[in-house]
Amino acid sequence: MKWETSAGLPTRGLLYAQLHEKLIECQEICLMISHLQNTEDNHMDKLLAKGWLGIGELFKRIQFTITEMAKGKLQ
Repeated sequence: MKWETSAGLPTRGLLYAQLHEKLIECQEICLMISHLQNTEDNHMDKLLAKGWLGIGELFKRIQFTITEMAKGKLQ
């Protein structure tokens, strides 16, 4: 994994920003998997779609929590 750096050293702000981007990506992937599962006709796939939707929402909550932590640490 490549780390974004400032003058050759990783900084807290850059790492929080990178984590934020990755969490958004994870959320989007979970929501897309949910959508694709929802296109199937059987009940198990519909249930799995709801599960992936829930996981996407958990990533959103984690993203919010990390953002709030970063605000406190970077001020």
